[in-house]
Order: sequence, then C-alpha cells, then structure tokens
Amino acid sequence: MLSVIIATDESERALVATLAALVPGATAGAIREVIVADKGSRDQTAEVADVAGCRLLVTPAPLAGRLRAAAAVARARWLMFLRPGIAPDLTWIPEVMRFVEETELAGESRPRTAVFSRDLSQAAKPLGRLQNFLRRRPQPEQGLLVAKRLYDSVGGHRDGVADCEADLLRRLGRKRITVLRTPAIMID
Repeated sequence: MLSVIIATDESERALVATLAALVPGATAGAIREVIVADKGSRDQTAEVADVAGCRLLVTPAPLAGRLRAAAAVARARWLMFLRPGIAPDLTWIPEVMRFVEETELAGESRPRTAVFSRDLSQAAKPLGRLQNFLRRRPQPEQGLLVAKRLYDSVGGHRDGVADCEADLLRRLGRKRITVLRTPAIMID
C-alpha cells in the first residue's frame, strides 16, 4: 500500500526511532517498503537501514533530488514522506488505510493528500502554542501522504527553493490536504 521515504544525513539515532514506529505498519501490511534516501552519512545510518530491511539509496544530491529519486523508484501507489526523528502515533495504521481507501474510491476528480496532526506535546509549551498559531499551513514535520500519481503530476520536490518540502505542500494546496487525527510525534 505505502512506500515510506525518509531522507537522511547523519541521522542514525533519529532514524532508529522513526523505523521503530513503522514496524506495526509493516506487520499490518500497510507498508510495502521503506526507502532511506541518504546523503552519504558517515555514522551508522546505512547499517540501521540495512538491519531494518530498508532499501538504501545513497546520493550526494540535495534534499529535493534525494526525495525525487526515492519517489521514482518507489513501488507502491502511495508515498509517505517522513523526516528522521518523526514518528506517527500508534493509531496511524487504520486511519491512513481508511484515508487511502476513501481517496481511491473518490477517484481522480478529487485527489487528496494528508498530513499527520501536530505533536500536541509540543503545542502545550508556550513556544509551541505560538508556533502553532503562526504556522496555520501544514509543515514538513507533519509528514506527507500522497498518491504517487499526484506527486508526479505536481512535479514532486523541486530543486532551487529554500525548503523543498514546504514548497511541495504549498503547491499541493490547502484544499487538497487533509489533516489526520493521528499526531506525528517528534522523538528527542
């Protein structure tokens, strides 16, 4: 169902936490593959990916190029982009599967994408409340669930922009983005 794509750069510890959160999804059959798009890390990132059974794509390309390359080789019809150190709450599996099924039933006339809700533990802090107020748009740390066909039709992650992940979210547009109830938790 899903190809999960995680771009890494010296991300060994953060990658472990994210991959651990994905294990129940793989067991439930929601995840077809995990692709780690690494910049050539010198820490143990490659070993972590290997032990976890991930596909490892190593290229010195900038972030946008690594994400596009991983999306190009992904085998599933749906892509889930996550940053290392971000983990969806355990409730993500049924909600994501339901979202994908409903979106596919609606067909091409209503292409939708989804992001996880914000980490409520961060929102409880004064700085977190201010950031949530200022950031009404979905943010890259919320992950992104997008049909591969839609990702390709909008041009994927673009080079030459300050933040290729935020740029993609803007181009997808708020009207197409559903905020799931499941939070994406930042693991320290």
